[in-house]
Amino acid sequence: MKIKVSGMTCHHCEMAVRKALSNVEGVNQVVSVDKILGEAVVEGTPDPQLLIAAVIKSGYSAELAQ
Repeated sequence: MKIKVSGMTCHHCEMAVRKALSNVEGVNQVVSVDKILGEAVVEGTPDPQLLIAAVIKSGYSAELAQ
């Protein structure tokens, strides 16, 4: 599942998003978080709204990628 994330500017931002996503129930693996592409990719069966909420709680904007 791919999520668009905006507001990441550094490696610390990527790590914060990775940590937030990895704590969401149903996430088996955070495959990638890329500040340049502005996206995160996770594997598993999480609720997409919980993924978005976790990223927003971390201080970034998020939405499902189309």
